[in-house]
Amino acid sequence: MSKKVVHISLKTNSGRYQIRLPIEKVNNRVENQPCRAVLFTRFPAAGHAKTRLIPAIGPDGAAAVHRILTERTVATLKSSNCQVEIRYTGADKAAFGKWLGDDLTFVAQAEGDLTTRLLDALQPTPVLFFGSDTPELKSHHIEQAITALHDHDVVVGPAEDGGYYCIGVNGSYPFLFEDMPWSTDQVLPETLRRVAERRLTCKLLETLSDCDTPDDLARWPWLTA
Repeated sequence: MSKKVVHISLKTNSGRYQIRLPIEKVNNRVENQPCRAVLFTRFPAAGHAKTRLIPAIGPDGAAAVHRILTERTVATLKSSNCQVEIRYTGADKAAFGKWLGDDLTFVAQAEGDLTTRLLDALQPTPVLFFGSDTPELKSHHIEQAITALHDHDVVVGPAEDGGYYCIGVNGSYPFLFEDMPWSTDQVLPETLRRVAERRLTCKLLETLSDCDTPDDLARWPWLTA
């Protein structure tokens, strides 16, 4: 029997996309297997964090914005019912523990590109991947994502720029991360195309905005106050 599908019209800054996604529920999740929330972040060292913001607010200002966003994201993740895992770079484990607290799991990011780092963190599932660039991320977004993975293969939090601020999987689906056009507005539509092609069930969360460029700072003046 074929799965039922839903037609979704998805609007991002790069345009509007028509997606067909299966909606039949699944029950692949291992009983009592906790969901991991994996945050990829780097140490807020001036000149090495949020470098695209440096022309507008300087290296110290950009590092400060990164520090604020990371601390807010960690606090949001800790408020949810999941295991928080920090995949870190830019400093050692001790420095991250002193910064973010010793009640988290810290794992050094794998050497290589984003695909390599994501695949290294893929197991065990279910797992949710986050970056630290989303000022509007709230605890209810995390809870919705966790709930979605109880009966969906994939959950995606779309970003307005055509990427995503969150992706979660309830199984090993490396093809969602391999040969992906990272840092372009094609990440989200390409991800959803692969989901549909493999007949995976997918839940879309609320679309949010990332803070990546100097123009983005005007939306959240408290980041530089």
